[in-house]
Amino acid sequence: MAISLIIPCYNEEANIQKGVLDKIGNFTKNDKRFKEVLIVDDGSADESKSIIRTKYLSLFPKFRLIQNKHLGKAFAIIKGIQEATGETIMFSDIDLATPIEEAEKLIQLAQKEFDIVIGSRNTSREGAPLKRKIMALGMIFIRRYLIGLKGVTDTQCGFKLFQAKAAKEIVKRLQVFKSRSEVQNSSISAGFDLEFLFVGSKLGYKIAEVPVVWRHVETKNVTFFQSSLEGLKDILMIKWYDICKKY
Repeated sequence: MAISLIIPCYNEEANIQKGVLDKIGNFTKNDKRFKEVLIVDDGSADESKSIIRTKYLSLFPKFRLIQNKHLGKAFAIIKGIQEATGETIMFSDIDLATPIEEAEKLIQLAQKEFDIVIGSRNTSREGAPLKRKIMALGMIFIRRYLIGLKGVTDTQCGFKLFQAKAAKEIVKRLQVFKSRSEVQNSSISAGFDLEFLFVGSKLGYKIAEVPVVWRHVETKNVTFFQSSLEGLKDILMIKWYDICKKY
């Protein structure tokens, strides 16, 4: 197994200073299964790129810094998938709300001939503020009754693994996240996970879900109203493209 680990990054100087990249680097550096760590910067305006370039690229040879325009988290992940050279692709949020050590759970299931393995948080969302819990419940309702994506408990956990062949085929077929102009503010692209899994399901890829440890980490990149409206718009577009048989 040769894994390309994708880490999307947008104005993450504070998290980097906390040592998240040290944890990722130390975990992957001696594990031969990890071929590369692709840190995809989504047009950061802080010192994230500079710190990564001057400190971490030489410290951890598997690290690669890929610079993207500020298009949102989804397009950072898509860029990483397109650039990945491993036969398996994994991505993790840089805040490590799910500890990187939980990767072993995803890897074990991937070896059982699943094409997509997704981490699942417990439904209580321990430690998360009420607004985040409301967002989660809304996403569950919409996923089940509007999109019709069944059999998946948690689409939004930022901890997933794909067979590269499946991931590269899926991103070619995306409609909502096919292209986008530069955005002005942070964009978590909540609808991306839904469209990715929805397309994967329609293509017949085997999807598995495994419970993972998750701890709420406060982030400025998730705002209740903006993220909710952005996610709802994306979901309605997914439904529209499905009705139009674009998938």
